[in-house]
Amino acid sequence: MDHPAAVPDPTVRTPSGLEVAPLYEPVFDAAAAEHWRGAVGRPGAFPFTRGISPEMHRARFWTMRQYAGFSSAEETNLRFRALLREGQTGLSTAFDLPTQMGYDPDHPLCEGEVGRVGVSIFRLRDMEALFSGLPLGRVSVSMTINTPAIVLLAMLLAAGRRQGVALADMTGTVQNDILKEYVARGTWRFPLRPSLRLVVDVIRFCAAEVPRFHPISISGYHIREAGSTAVQELAFTLQNGVTYVDAATRAGLAVDSFAPRLSFFFNAHNDLFEEVAKFRAARRLWAGIMRDRFGARDARSQMLRFHAQTAGSTLTADQYENNVVRVTVQALAAVLGGAQSLHTNSRDEALCLPTEESALLALRTQQVLAHESGVALTPDPLGGSAYVESLTDAIAAGAHDLMLRIEKMGGMARAIESGFVAQEIARAAWRHQQELEAGTRVVVGVNRWRAEGGTAPVLFAIDPAMEARRREEAVRHRQARSGGRAQAALAGLEGACREERTPLFPLVLAAVEADATLGEICGVFEKVFGRHGAGGGGGEAAA
Repeated sequence: MDHPAAVPDPTVRTPSGLEVAPLYEPVFDAAAAEHWRGAVGRPGAFPFTRGISPEMHRARFWTMRQYAGFSSAEETNLRFRALLREGQTGLSTAFDLPTQMGYDPDHPLCEGEVGRVGVSIFRLRDMEALFSGLPLGRVSVSMTINTPAIVLLAMLLAAGRRQGVALADMTGTVQNDILKEYVARGTWRFPLRPSLRLVVDVIRFCAAEVPRFHPISISGYHIREAGSTAVQELAFTLQNGVTYVDAATRAGLAVDSFAPRLSFFFNAHNDLFEEVAKFRAARRLWAGIMRDRFGARDARSQMLRFHAQTAGSTLTADQYENNVVRVTVQALAAVLGGAQSLHTNSRDEALCLPTEESALLALRTQQVLAHESGVALTPDPLGGSAYVESLTDAIAAGAHDLMLRIEKMGGMARAIESGFVAQEIARAAWRHQQELEAGTRVVVGVNRWRAEGGTAPVLFAIDPAMEARRREEAVRHRQARSGGRAQAALAGLEGACREERTPLFPLVLAAVEADATLGEICGVFEKVFGRHGAGGGGGEAAA
């Protein structure tokens, strides 16, 4: 039986709790005109509220970068090839949990997880197989990897070099955002402070040697997936960005030498207008931070570029076909908000890894928006909407206030270590759950208009024998290689880790090319840096 219609609440709010007035009308006065010139402006001009370029998607569509990865490198390579044939314009790699945590597949902790939620990669040969036949100098590659980001990027660059691609020609993004792992996602391994050192080392190396690569994707996506509001997602993400820029400049990097290649990664959630306003507010706030706090003078350093992904947490197993509509609305928000890159989730992701058919439908959703909807014909098509401008101001103000609160605590690292950020996200998630259970927040097919039966989905399945094969490959790899060369490279890396100011990336790259494994390299990091939460020698105090 359906729930009775809710009694209208005179106070209507967005999912983030922002009050929505009954009507918005444009105001034409001197103050409004001044605000438009200063805080809104034109596309391609500071503070970039309306977009980072004058024409935005009219000149160039966003990169359609579908997230994919499962089982072995060879199987994922086939999925990459299929998506590229169907019009995908960039690659985005999902890694399994052992890879995300920096373990080889034969480690005891990895049992039952190898190749399950992404592709299993533990050696350079795997990375070569993953991109076999795909021109790394011409295809942009994104990798969702954090704790061992320095190792996976070294593998990618080494694979490119073996294809004959110069480092300066490699293009793509590595997520490399460790701070959000401690509060939202959980694939941390090393303590926070030495983990920041690894992040900065990647930024330093890319600025000098791989200038077309984005060395970090500062991610609000997982913060939102953990239950935050749009305002919290924005504040925590930008404050993480401040922490990274501060760490890089303290390490001696000039801000304009690396800031033009910083990128962000946001969630595209259900409330269309709130999400568009969030993206606009993000650009405005970041431009001011970079110019006024860090003294960035290059306009590219002030521009916030972002990838968006539709919200996995909104997908439902019940009436899973409804997810196609949710993803379309969320993708529309990302495009209207000025995303540079977009992944659209597949309809079956609340049940399993996407089938090839559902992944193709998700890609087609982007293509219909790009070519049939007209949303790309003009930059910032919702700019000037009294409602959207009001929401943009409200989100910017709310995020700014929360960021000031964090600054008073001593910055994001201290706010994370104190538990403040995780607690704020948990409170927001709890309020949302209460609304779902009370029926005041409607999810179609879940807490209203439920129906029995429906179409049974075709579930994607991983070959159960794959994990045993990968464990055997790891053992054989270590037995067959030139062990002396790998061990010498690992010993050199360990010595460098003990010297706080020694750049690590060249030594990681040398270890990768000497056939050291992911688990061995991360084992060196853990030996020197310690393990997050473990205490004792080599932990936070040693950092």
